[in-house]
Amino acid sequence: MTISDLINWFENWANPAWQESWDNSGWQIEPGVLEQPARVLVCLTPTLAVMQEAIALQKSGIPVNLIFAHHPLIFSPLKSLCSGNAIADMTRLAFRHHIGVYTAHTNFDQVADGTADVLAQLLHLKQVAPIVPTQPELGYGRVGEINPSCTLQELLQQIQTVLNPPDLIFSPTVDLQKTIERVAVLGGSGASFISDVVKTGAQAYLTSDCKFHQFQESRDRGLILIDAGHYATERPACDRLVTKLQTAGVEWAQLSQQDEDFRLFYKR
Repeated sequence: MTISDLINWFENWANPAWQESWDNSGWQIEPGVLEQPARVLVCLTPTLAVMQEAIALQKSGIPVNLIFAHHPLIFSPLKSLCSGNAIADMTRLAFRHHIGVYTAHTNFDQVADGTADVLAQLLHLKQVAPIVPTQPELGYGRVGEINPSCTLQELLQQIQTVLNPPDLIFSPTVDLQKTIERVAVLGGSGASFISDVVKTGAQAYLTSDCKFHQFQESRDRGLILIDAGHYATERPACDRLVTKLQTAGVEWAQLSQQDEDFRLFYKR
């Protein structure tokens, strides 16, 4: 499968036309690799560390030629490309080593086996539907039933086990033994969807990047807000994407080992 074939296959599944107006999904850097056999390094965020990993793989005999990322490399219009700037250095290395950078962001969030759908699968949610539908069978977030039901403490333990976040934050509650039957999930920054989640009847909402007063808002609206971190809630979908690429016929695909969680937590 060539890179061109791979991108056509992917865009038939997660069309870039579905992205939000502010987003920048699609090609970030295409250094003339479209007709090469696809050898793909998948990551959450395209960074210099991931690019250097791809170059090291090339030197080891694995001719990696595509970094496939969830987060865009380029969001805002560029005014200059100067040495020492991360995007400029990524671009220089991409052309020098013939490594493309392609991004699937808000279009990937909406689809089956995308960021939210994988979270719902990891928590074994049943009768799953989008929190905010965008078109038939697509949409942002997922909400579903836990069957059999569990306590809040058991739900938190399950999240800790399957996602292994460095920190797990949740709304104030007086009862960790509260029975949880309906859960909503949305990978990445999902606090702006709190009102939509409340309308679904979910008792708990797993997402990330939540602010102080958003925990207050959720508590006051009877919703248990659970923040497992941006990296932990979106990285599983990248892992799933590797499997899907291999099944689709990509000769070599691997999850990056240099992908980064940009937060560290001090342990006393």
